Amino acid sequence: MKLDVKHEVTMIKVLIVDDSKLARLVLMKVLTADPEIRVIGTAANGEEALRFLEKPPRGEIPDVVTMDMMMPGMDGFEATRKIMETHPLPIVITTSSYKPQEVEKMFRAIEAGAVTILEKPGAVAHREFAAACKEFSDTVKVMAGVKVVRRWPRDKKKTPRPAATPIIHSNHSVLAMGASTGGTGAFQQILTQLPGELPAPIMMVQHIAGEFIPGMIQWLEKTTGFPVHLARAGEKIQAGHVYIAPDDFHMGVMPGGDIELSRSEKEEGVRPSVSYLFRSVARVYGKKAIGVLLTGMGRDGGQGLKVLRDAGALTIAQDESTSTVFGMPAEAIKLGGAQYILPLKEIPIRIQQGLGLEPRPDNSE
Repeated sequence: MKLDVKHEVTMIKVLIVDDSKLARLVLMKVLTADPEIRVIGTAANGEEALRFLEKPPRGEIPDVVTMDMMMPGMDGFEATRKIMETHPLPIVITTSSYKPQEVEKMFRAIEAGAVTILEKPGAVAHREFAAACKEFSDTVKVMAGVKVVRRWPRDKKKTPRPAATPIIHSNHSVLAMGASTGGTGAFQQILTQLPGELPAPIMMVQHIAGEFIPGMIQWLEKTTGFPVHLARAGEKIQAGHVYIAPDDFHMGVMPGGDIELSRSEKEEGVRPSVSYLFRSVARVYGKKAIGVLLTGMGRDGGQGLKVLRDAGALTIAQDESTSTVFGMPAEAIKLGGAQYILPLKEIPIRIQQGLGLEPRPDNSE
């Protein structure tokens, strides 16, 4: 007797939270066009989302939540904070607006535990609409597999910046870092654990929509205490300052410490490229550089970190257990570019040691 065995496809279950009925319909159409995604519910604000999660229909718990920011009643930031405290799930912030108030809340939601920010697909008539829809649904699927942890309500008192004591002369003159998906939160956590009087400039590439960069800069400056700048061609990098690559420009450095910006070809499909920055830093600083490759989709940065290591630089890749997406660090490790493979919490400690500083024990939990 021949049995007809049906193999059930694992479906990714999504909850859409958005106050706009039209936006909910569009996102539902975009997501359900993917045969691996099923929308199990929608909510018009944070209160509805929490009620859904407390008593999910048919007992179905979503694998991922898409979250709008500006909603009546409980907005996206408060909803993210409460969900991460009570029903921790991967939350993807979605937006079609770049007003300062909304952008600030987006990055506060990342701080509260959201995994990434996505632009909502544009108007149907837009010539790149199909590609935008695919990128949106593909990212939602990847985020559904992210491991999240419960966030506990935090004391609103400002945590003092950790102090560090110089112990030896530092042989490192610049810190170069790169990331993609999950990187904004990782950057913020590293910067908050570094002392303000850092004896080296920090150059950073983050794959993110250009409209979010000004808000990211303001958020990082406000929450880390570092002076954070949008990189400008010809500007001389200074110790203790952070420089972010602008949208659609590769960022490098020239002999003497002047920033170089380039519109040369994309690398691994992106511009700015982390590998471009790493190669530039390797040429100018060689063994006097520190390179750090953090969480992100794709392969960008892997080849560049290998170039840095071959030049004698100290190189670090974030480990799989703490990466939102273990794509970019995995590529660097595969190529032999990572001298150290560390969980996120240990990366600022190793940076300080590389800069000749003795970090104090981290007692924050």
